[in-house]
Amino acid sequence: MRTHQLPFVLTGLTLVLTTLTACDAREGDQAAADWIEKERIREHIRILASDEFQGRAPATAGGERTVEYLSREFQGMELAPGNEGTYTQTVPLLETTLDPTTDLILHHGGERWELSYGEEVMLWSGRQEETVRLEGSELVFVGFGTVAPEYDWDDYADVDVRGKTVVMLVNDPGVFTEDPDLFNGRAMTYYGRWTYKFEEAARQGAAGAILIHEDDAAGYGWDVVAGSWSGPQMSLAGEDGDQALDMEAWISRDVADRLLETVDSSLEDMTEQALAADFRPQTLPLSAEATMENRFRESESDNVIAYLPGRERPDETILFMAHWDHLGTDPDDDSIIFNGAVDNASGTAAVLEIARAFSKLEQAPRRSVAFLLVTAEEQGLLGSAHYAREPIFEPHLTVAGINLDSMNDFGPTRDITIVGYGSSELEEWLAELAEQENRELRPEPHPERGYFFRSDHFSLAKVGVPVLYPNPGIDHVEHGESYGQAQLDDYQQNRYHRPADEFDPEADYRGLLADARLMFQLALALAESDTFPNWYEDSEFRQIRDEDRQAGH
Repeated sequence: MRTHQLPFVLTGLTLVLTTLTACDAREGDQAAADWIEKERIREHIRILASDEFQGRAPATAGGERTVEYLSREFQGMELAPGNEGTYTQTVPLLETTLDPTTDLILHHGGERWELSYGEEVMLWSGRQEETVRLEGSELVFVGFGTVAPEYDWDDYADVDVRGKTVVMLVNDPGVFTEDPDLFNGRAMTYYGRWTYKFEEAARQGAAGAILIHEDDAAGYGWDVVAGSWSGPQMSLAGEDGDQALDMEAWISRDVADRLLETVDSSLEDMTEQALAADFRPQTLPLSAEATMENRFRESESDNVIAYLPGRERPDETILFMAHWDHLGTDPDDDSIIFNGAVDNASGTAAVLEIARAFSKLEQAPRRSVAFLLVTAEEQGLLGSAHYAREPIFEPHLTVAGINLDSMNDFGPTRDITIVGYGSSELEEWLAELAEQENRELRPEPHPERGYFFRSDHFSLAKVGVPVLYPNPGIDHVEHGESYGQAQLDDYQQNRYHRPADEFDPEADYRGLLADARLMFQLALALAESDTFPNWYEDSEFRQIRDEDRQAGH
């Protein structure tokens, strides 16, 4: 685990607390935080997770009802509408359904290999066109498919892949070696995320890109790949642009072995080569062919946004976010509803209650505080991606993003888990405040799985905004760590993305309350400060932030 010595951040926080009126600052913070009430949070969760909202799917009657509810709540707090006089930001969505009889065909000499959709390959097109063809595209193995200047790493060095199909390993080099000095060691960076690999392949001019699936490196089995990329897929309408790939695909481990046998190699050997400092891409004696027939359905949903204008520096913003959507109803039986009480009525309720506490302040903080409730997270972070593409508050003046997603429903803990721990200076601010509550920050247990890249704050990170993604701790105040871990495990195994994620009137929201109050205090401290916390120097997002801040001045 990396450690960072940041005395200037702690000094900055001390100065912030001083500006909140010396020794009375802590009492003032706590008094305002106490306006956040557990029973109000409980009631929001009960309402949002009720059958009336039909699982809060985007572009449905239940989704529209959710947007109306959230807008009314913000209006009742007399917070300013966040988008030119309205509380909503329209998000254009496109549902794409690929003909499931599509196969990927590989040519090897005179042989023709047909890879079956679902069992051996999952493929789709990044282009929003009814018919997309990949024809005679030569395959090139490009290792991890990564260009990371800060790590002096370029898998595309000395190769032209324009019009070709690149074949790549999942995750980061450091995850394979667990070398703490290689990328971020066991913790996945953005360069290890499958979305980055497709994006980089497009930037390099490739026509197609294929990821080799491995359970351990991906963090999930082939069944997840087959389930996630089958059936209708949602995206932002008009997002493909000129650099979209003709084909994006996953192949199974067995198929990968067969491919690499054509160069008398194996996946183990090719992985070892990809980890070497002198690695160079290798052309495979194969070409790819696929015809993808797509059906489209356009729709719209809404982000909901309100804000409290700052009294002195209103252009500088601290941004809370949570996704309001969930999975709707079972497509085969609409009486089965995925109500998503934890995921993410809990985070939405917390943001509403934090917003109410800010609205009650006698004097607005120096900076603005905004509250963004986004749609279509479950479809691929689409609401937050749209916001990042068309931001209401300029990214270079957005001080920080705080994302609340799937919060604690099992009681108070001595710790709070930080997903992506070791990413930004925001952790130092939070650690100081947590210590005053006799609490501590805890790194996520499985950084190699890339959870940091699976929730809405990541859309802000991609445009440089430092973000914080707190998760429930496990060290339960009364029952200890084994109890807390058991509660999280039970949720993952029995409720996550299942109809069983229902409102429980007996749920213990004391932990959620404590976490929400802590996030309120963090946002208030940031809103009263003059400083801009940054990513740590070795973060893949630091350069984006520095360049954006410099360009904005």
